[in-house]
Amino acid sequence: TLFRSTSLVPAIYSKSSESEVISSGNSGGMTGVRALLQGAATGWRSRAHHHAHWPQILCGLKDLWRDGAQAMARRGHTYGTESGGSARPIGRYPVPYKKDLPYDIVELMEEVETKGGFLPNVFKVMSHRPDEFRAFFSHYNAIMNKQSGNLSKSDRELIVVATSIHNRCPYCVIAHSALHRIYSKNAALSDQVIVNWELAELNKREKAMLSFALAITRAENITDEHFLKLEEHGFDREDAWDIAMISAFFAMSNRIAHFIDLRPNTEFYNLGRVPREKEESGAS
Repeated sequence: TLFRSTSLVPAIYSKSSESEVISSGNSGGMTGVRALLQGAATGWRSRAHHHAHWPQILCGLKDLWRDGAQAMARRGHTYGTESGGSARPIGRYPVPYKKDLPYDIVELMEEVETKGGFLPNVFKVMSHRPDEFRAFFSHYNAIMNKQSGNLSKSDRELIVVATSIHNRCPYCVIAHSALHRIYSKNAALSDQVIVNWELAELNKREKAMLSFALAITRAENITDEHFLKLEEHGFDREDAWDIAMISAFFAMSNRIAHFIDLRPNTEFYNLGRVPREKEESGAS
């Protein structure tokens, strides 16, 4: 299925990468409830054929499901609208419980959470519309995890940061500046772009790339001159397509985040700011 591929999980969410994520311990799925149901089935099988016992069995199932759901909540197996460490909701739409979500979506969420130690809030809020969740992350995967072309992963993340600043989207700026810090191993550049990209310590190639990306974001009239400026710095027409598609996709993503009032995970703020080896030596 679409979500069985690990290509949807960015490298930043791998514990083997240099991301400084803190494990939340929220892995697993419906295992506890399945075990409870299997145990209950053994105990009830001998009397299920007696009609007089059906009310007791149904009441027992109801209590069992309630207890299982509570156990899952205690173990962190349900999602909620509140952000960790904050009473402010992560968005204005309700986040479904895992038990109410399609299996492929739960599987992807658990994969991301297990590899990264936390689940980015965008996965939670988009699960409100499963079909749109699938379409959103399929397109995201196609443009952000593309293996061909002259754009690096850090290039792609820098485009997202610069265009999301223009669209005033806190979630995308904070989340993707963290990803840029990890991929580029540069703790300062995304912060500089956030403040003023024209004064940031960008090379000429990066400036040409962001200039074109922002022209797309501002819906300027795109002319051959825009493409020629890119070509002067080693970008071909296919690279221009990639830059434009990322800019256009995140223009949409920024607006989704706006009306949902999507809040960033607190884990994003510190990612990539301190090299892992320094962090570990300081703790020893």
